[in-house]
Amino acid sequence: MTDVAGRTARNAVRTGRPTLAVVGATGAVGSVMLQILSQHADIWGEIRLIASPRSAGRKLAVRGEEVEVVALTEEAFDGVDVAMFDVPDEVSARWAPIAVAKGAVVVDNSGAFRMDPDVPLVVPEVNPHAVRVRRRGIIANPNCTTLSMIVALGALHAEFGLRELVVSSYQAVSGAGRSGVDTLRRQLSLVAGTELGTHPGDVRRAVGDDTGPFPEPVALNVVPWAGSLREDGWSSEEMKVRDESRKILGLPTLPVAVTCVRVPVVTTHSLTVHARFEGEVTVDKAREILATAPGVVLFDDPAAGEFPTPADAVGTDPTWVGRVRRALDDPTALELFVCGDNLRKGAALNTAQIAELVASELSAP
Repeated sequence: MTDVAGRTARNAVRTGRPTLAVVGATGAVGSVMLQILSQHADIWGEIRLIASPRSAGRKLAVRGEEVEVVALTEEAFDGVDVAMFDVPDEVSARWAPIAVAKGAVVVDNSGAFRMDPDVPLVVPEVNPHAVRVRRRGIIANPNCTTLSMIVALGALHAEFGLRELVVSSYQAVSGAGRSGVDTLRRQLSLVAGTELGTHPGDVRRAVGDDTGPFPEPVALNVVPWAGSLREDGWSSEEMKVRDESRKILGLPTLPVAVTCVRVPVVTTHSLTVHARFEGEVTVDKAREILATAPGVVLFDDPAAGEFPTPADAVGTDPTWVGRVRRALDDPTALELFVCGDNLRKGAALNTAQIAELVASELSAP
């Protein structure tokens, strides 16, 4: 069978299945989305790849086929049932309503709609029911930092009832895009094999003023800042974790304190979590919940040197959880350490999972 004949036969089999558009297909998260679509069950009919006009004409592999990228236009959404967006906020704000007007359900990975009261913010393991209440035809995907912890936290909340949250993040440079990764690799090449990091300012002098998207050198360093400045010294990234956790868990007044830190890791965010619950908790019960929670891997044996690290969690789908302890001075609180790949569950995977929920709804008899 020729390639053309093979594609024709496959498309015939897929007739009647929803048509999916991937908007931003050529970006870092878009490329991971295409990998995930190729790995998951083949539930889609046509998969249409959409990007900026300068990327139109490129061919990308998805489901073992080469698919040509088309430019982002109104006509690109003709016949599309579900559109996954991974583009900057301003692009989503403009084009997502256009896709909806053309008949698509939009699953948006930007921050444009996350806190819109008429747009559900969905994590399928935590609040899948919210998918059906989409008054604007748009479903929002949470921020990658929130997603790195919320699946585990949601499972514990369902059992114990969360009443307070204190977290510190250790965020990978890929959270700042390709320029973040390029900056780290460039700086590492400048400091490798040296004695730098032993005197005040020596790393900064070595890397110069080109710190990329970060306010300080990230090689041989940690930077207690991610995002842009908000009121009273908080960062936008910290406010996202607070506001999004409240919305996903349905706890609008939950006390949340967050400190976001950038670390010299390429991909996979980590967080320390201090969670207080409504009553006394036990480690055994918490471990039982986490060990059986969908989308969570419990990896917790410090005596054997086993706990999650970004080097092990990168490229995998689950939230990895370890260092599970009851707080020393509060029998209602647990301490955890979590890791999650910020490009997979933190972005592309959760978006794909939401789209699959919508597809199952559209395909239901």
